[in-house]
Amino acid sequence: MMAANESFALLKTLRANPAMLRVRPRAGLFMAHYMSKFAVKRAGDNLILHSHLPPLTSPAYSRFVKQHLVSRLPGPSHAQIGLTPMCPQNCAYCYNKQRKGEPMSTRTILRVIDDLKELGVVWFGFTGGEPLLNPDLGDITAHAATDAAVKLFTTGCGLTPVLATGLADAGMFSVAVSLNHWEAARHDASRRYPGSFDAALNALRVFKAVAGLHVSVSSILDPEMTHNGDVERLLTFLESLGIDEAWLSEMKPSLDASWQDGAAITEEERRRLVALQDAYNKRGGMTVNYLGHFEGAEQFGCNAGCKMVYVDAFGEVSPCVFLPMSFGNVRDRPLVEIVEEMRDVFPGEERCFANRNFPLLREYAADGSLLNRQHSLAAVRRVEFGGPSEFSRRLYTRAV
Repeated sequence: MMAANESFALLKTLRANPAMLRVRPRAGLFMAHYMSKFAVKRAGDNLILHSHLPPLTSPAYSRFVKQHLVSRLPGPSHAQIGLTPMCPQNCAYCYNKQRKGEPMSTRTILRVIDDLKELGVVWFGFTGGEPLLNPDLGDITAHAATDAAVKLFTTGCGLTPVLATGLADAGMFSVAVSLNHWEAARHDASRRYPGSFDAALNALRVFKAVAGLHVSVSSILDPEMTHNGDVERLLTFLESLGIDEAWLSEMKPSLDASWQDGAAITEEERRRLVALQDAYNKRGGMTVNYLGHFEGAEQFGCNAGCKMVYVDAFGEVSPCVFLPMSFGNVRDRPLVEIVEEMRDVFPGEERCFANRNFPLLREYAADGSLLNRQHSLAAVRRVEFGGPSEFSRRLYTRAV
């Protein structure tokens, strides 16, 4: 049975987004079932299902409904942008290790944001490096947040109360602090930065003191934690921190060091984590938002290169943050042209592209470097994509 506060949240969402009534019924029912797996939380004036959707009563969510659910726009709805390559930490699994070049200027970043909005992007994830090290972060946030949702991914290093308040005032709706283990030594070792655990906890305290800000932790689950069933222990620790959400992802085979047979999570392990997410969310309290749930064939599948785009700090355009492939640089070609070419070869499918196809990445990037456009196109044309996800079937295929 739907709780009274959830019914109220649904009514407010419908009132703010009457276009939801024009969504194809099969897709609308799917969205209602998906949303029932998460409790709606209030953060200031925002009603939030989880941090990877815009707040449900925001202009950004209205754009999402009108452009992507009703009009079924082919362009991306979500994008992540690297705001700087600088970072004090040196994570072993960092997906930006093989990326290099001249960092984008603020002017270029703002142009990229405008171009992505024109394509249909309603949600931005600001990453790095460490995005707090970009001195123009507040201005960039304000530029993006006029009609899009903005989330920050940060280590917490360099955060101050003034900066945190300024980001919220600029329109940032959600922040995610990286925290991978309940033991300080284990977390510091994974980040290869002494004091990273304490910096993360301090950042959480600072962000939680800002009124109206949705505060989460981003945790990368290493293979040992996934295999040994220690994720529940991690969640217990994260819930003790009083945060709004725990965003989880298994470690993706994005680097040459992880391109070994058996590196990717198995379907059985993924389903166990989905079941853990669902069980946790039924209890109430902290939301658990597992990426592998979203990416499953039974949900939205993998949207890399079609509904998700990544522009790194150097302007290279990739299907997602986890894929070391570039389809061009925003300085050399129009972003719209790059995204359209990428979308032509990335139709979306029922499983994570990186998990399924890392042996192909290993073949084309034997030295661990970023695949250029030529090699990216050659690699992806050899891929046998799986079928569409359940959501895609319901949204794009008419019932017979």
